[in-house]
Amino acid sequence: MFRILANGACLAALALACHAAEATEAEQCRAVRMAEPGWNDLAFTTGVANVLLGALGYQPQSSVLGINVIYEGMKNNDLDLFLGYWNPAMVTYYEPYKKDGSVEDVRVNLQGAKYTFAVPTYVWDAGVKDFADLHKFADKFGKKMYGIEPGSNQLMMDAIADPSLGLDGWQVVESSEAGMLSEVGYEIKEKQFIVFQGWAPHPMNTMYDFKYLTGGDKFYGPNLGAATVTTQVRKGYLQQCPNAGQLLKNLTFDIDIENVGMGYLINDGMKPEEAGLKAIKLNKDRLDTWLAGVTTFDGKPGLAAVKEKLGL
Repeated sequence: MFRILANGACLAALALACHAAEATEAEQCRAVRMAEPGWNDLAFTTGVANVLLGALGYQPQSSVLGINVIYEGMKNNDLDLFLGYWNPAMVTYYEPYKKDGSVEDVRVNLQGAKYTFAVPTYVWDAGVKDFADLHKFADKFGKKMYGIEPGSNQLMMDAIADPSLGLDGWQVVESSEAGMLSEVGYEIKEKQFIVFQGWAPHPMNTMYDFKYLTGGDKFYGPNLGAATVTTQVRKGYLQQCPNAGQLLKNLTFDIDIENVGMGYLINDGMKPEEAGLKAIKLNKDRLDTWLAGVTTFDGKPGLAAVKEKLGL
């Protein structure tokens, strides 16, 4: 009887050891390579992911890269994930990688977003309410429209190239999100004409009095560029790193948390990880959903570990 019990205990111990081994991610999954294009909404959400992954025992790395570079990086196995596929604004960027299967969708992580051309309300009142109105005021705009980081303004360039809009000779002024918004603030103060990339979620919607232009369906999609944001990974990542993949399947946001979180970056000068940590501490009830079925890198209960690590 003793021998039977001993054998049974050994088998049980072996089963537990095997289960722990299965629950532990492969070593190649420890480093999680992320990127975002320098947009504050994606800097914030990537910051949240960075904090959660770090608290789970991973070694997250985040880079700021052009959108085209991000997709090439995932295709070439230099990057693992991207939290910022704006659909439909990025369709033309994503299409080749979707077609060859090198980049895969995980889930929609934000609904209710929008993205299209915008002008100050006084410009709207002057008659610029649609993409088709821009050419009528070309001199007032100086034949310029203001974009963000190079590599993120293709839709503006596509609009300029469309002969139906009469924008021949216009140029896109590329700088950065912060640079564009600084210019917007200056031109509004001076009551000058300016057209720029506008989107929500973003604190700009409460910082400045502006309107979104109609007529951009061909470029940004219907309903003023109504958009969703999707988490994407390189091919095979979810299978190779299923625990990190489970976190990505769980991780969703909403307009309110992003507007506030982006304010930490823009108005308070926080770094993305600092903003992510503050948002997590103020929304700790979300951890139950975000960490459902997720363990630490070495297989321990994820929710308890994150709360302990972050002092929650």
